Amino acid sequence: MSASVGRVLIIAGSDSGGGAGIQGDIKTVTCLGGYAATAITALTAQNTQGVYGIQEVPSAFIKQQISLVMEDIGADCIKTGMLHSAAVIETVAAAIKPYTDSVKFVLDPVMFAKGGEALLEPDALSTLKENLIPLATLITPNIPEAELLSGTSIRSLEDMIIASKAMLAMGCKAVLLKGGHLQGENITDLLVHNAKYEPFIAPRIISQHTHGTGCTLASAIATGLAQNLSMIDAVRRARAYVRRAIESAPKLGKGHGPLGHNHTVKKYMI
Repeated sequence: MSASVGRVLIIAGSDSGGGAGIQGDIKTVTCLGGYAATAITALTAQNTQGVYGIQEVPSAFIKQQISLVMEDIGADCIKTGMLHSAAVIETVAAAIKPYTDSVKFVLDPVMFAKGGEALLEPDALSTLKENLIPLATLITPNIPEAELLSGTSIRSLEDMIIASKAMLAMGCKAVLLKGGHLQGENITDLLVHNAKYEPFIAPRIISQHTHGTGCTLASAIATGLAQNLSMIDAVRRARAYVRRAIESAPKLGKGHGPLGHNHTVKKYMI
């Protein structure tokens, strides 16, 4: 497999509704021309209306999935999503640490589902901060996640800068703080990288079909980095991809519906 394809190892939970998690990640990487391999950390029973059950995957099996993929297929970028417990975080950190000097690592600190359900056990937050964030090339928190990680209240762009500095101090190389939870007609995402602050501003799209936007954005960035795009170009392309995916959502389900991940794909008719 040529490295230019962009090999992405996704370590995350499964979404039975297909919009987020491993399923959304695979769709994203594939639709952007990359190659997706996976290590599944948990099974969830969910649809567009909520998360109704979580089945843990044993830590030893998570480690085995990661090791076998890395030893054979390899990766140009590793992306993590739902890591629901301290034990899982410790397992993943130990399994990927030997590779993070040479392989890029995008950490999406998934803590809540779109409907508000907790996806990270309370005692796992400190483990995430101490064990996994220092390994990351980029972390992609939303506002509630950034508030928990930084211990600060975020109500403005200035607050986003303060929170980003606090998260950088944990050892990651870059932060993309997503501002969608703040009020206003526009959404501002803030990339902090190489001591520079790069705001990305776009009009808010009013839609209930936004399930999986965080997973999709992080996987899209990971694909770009795996394909040797610069950080800013990877973020720029990923944001454009997600925006079009929201606009082209298939409008499925009765709740927070999935995105139109396949908008990059030519439709073949038989």
